[in-house]
Amino acid sequence: MSLALALTIVSESSVQAQTVKTKTTSSRKGKYALVGAGAGAATGALVSKKRGKGAIIGGAAGAGAGYLLGRHKDKKNPRVRTVTKVKD
Repeated sequence: MSLALALTIVSESSVQAQTVKTKTTSSRKGKYALVGAGAGAATGALVSKKRGKGAIIGGAAGAGAGYLLGRHKDKKNPRVRTVTKVKD
């Protein structure tokens, strides 16, 4: 038992870990813009008398609003991933 403990302590002292924080490439802007466009197009088609025109206008407005909301959330809470790299 003591030999295993001694080997564990020796092996741990030779391994150095380095923590690196990296930003992820995925953003909320595109996701929120897509959801906003779908919701805006559906709402525009239901509300407007001319369904096609209402869907286009609603989709554009929803995409813009979704993009702005996603950009705000990205700036407020950036997604940072912590990666631990082990040097040999």
